Amino acid sequence: MAKRIAAKHKIDRRLGVNLWGRPKSPLNNREYGPGQHGQRRRKPTDYGVQLMAKQKLKGYYGNIGEKQFRKYYAEAVRRKGDTGENLIGILETRLDAVVYRMKFVPTVFAARQLVNHGHVKVNGKRVNIPSFLVREGDVVEVKEKSRELPVVLEGAQSNERDVPDYLEVDHSKMTGSFIRIPKLEDVPYPVQMEPSLVVEFYSR
Repeated sequence: MAKRIAAKHKIDRRLGVNLWGRPKSPLNNREYGPGQHGQRRRKPTDYGVQLMAKQKLKGYYGNIGEKQFRKYYAEAVRRKGDTGENLIGILETRLDAVVYRMKFVPTVFAARQLVNHGHVKVNGKRVNIPSFLVREGDVVEVKEKSRELPVVLEGAQSNERDVPDYLEVDHSKMTGSFIRIPKLEDVPYPVQMEPSLVVEFYSR
């Protein structure tokens, strides 16, 4: 698994956006990048704009590694329809993203850890691979013995965000269903995502 040395809040400051819309983001107090040159933001080139769009999308889903992200892009190109929409659909079917969207945990990083440690089942079977792609109709649940974990309780009780309508969730049983693959407009991103720029980046 790719190493993620940078803290998640550093991702916010580096990209200049409150990527997950969290009140604890340091960007709420300092709207500039880290380091002594953080305030010297130049107007980006077209390449820079496309790169930033890619970095935002990768960062939002837990700082996905470049090799894996390229695979998602290749699969999005292979599928019929709009490549950008396809890419978003693929990213939203990642198991850690689904666990995060279902509010079983407060952050996508916590979702990855919950899955890694074997606390999540898909259709009754334990799955410990965060990049596992969920299909329409699949049932995702937190194992019964894991439902009292502090991070799980925090996620379910959080008022920071709502469960999107392409998922159905019962927090009393900590179980949910993946109803359909969403379009970009269906996904509740706190900041604007521009998958079309990501497509342009890889099409260069």
